Amino acid sequence: MRLAGPLRAAVVLLLVGLTWLLASTVLRGDGTSIVGRFFFRGANEEPTAEPKPHRYKCGLSAPCPQKHLAFRLVSGAANVIGPKICLEDKILVSSVKNNVGRGLNIALVNGVSGELLEIKSFDMWAGDVAELLKFLRPLHEGTLVFVASFDDPATKMNDEARALFEELGSTAVKELGFRDSWVFVGAKGIENKSPFEQRMKNSKNTNKYEGWPEALEMDGCIPLRAAQDS
Repeated sequence: MRLAGPLRAAVVLLLVGLTWLLASTVLRGDGTSIVGRFFFRGANEEPTAEPKPHRYKCGLSAPCPQKHLAFRLVSGAANVIGPKICLEDKILVSSVKNNVGRGLNIALVNGVSGELLEIKSFDMWAGDVAELLKFLRPLHEGTLVFVASFDDPATKMNDEARALFEELGSTAVKELGFRDSWVFVGAKGIENKSPFEQRMKNSKNTNKYEGWPEALEMDGCIPLRAAQDS
């Protein structure tokens, strides 16, 4: 019975030692429980930021190959929002630049170097189609022609003007009518029809805006011509 006291004390000391050893293992230096961190890790950690999607020229979803021009065309919305022409990440035509006009907005680009040659708009409702004809007739071989409509692209369009756009690769210009939406990229001397063209017909049954169809948006990559082909 005399050993009961010392034995009890030894057991208490042993339990204290084991408790301290266990606490040292479970607890880290900063006093945070491993078990606690395991269960509450999601609440304590900051959320991982989502990676931002890479932005390519003119907002394209993928980069263009070498010796190609990135472009985006947006036709006007009704007679309120002007069209936009972007080339190689540079805005050539937009309401912000204050260089849009009712009718056809056209940018001419050198098909070999990608250099901007001229920007002009033609009023196809109250203007003179002769101005458009003077603009299109003397184009040099290989010149790229970017077209975005605004409001009305066709009221003053005549047979010669339509034929000139057909020579640039357009197929929709034959049927282009009053207040249609139209975006087009062609080239002087193109052998085949242009793959870059969209037309939205003005129709009461399908118009997005009262009296006008929805705006069109088109983008892509245009190969530059070799210098010897120009």
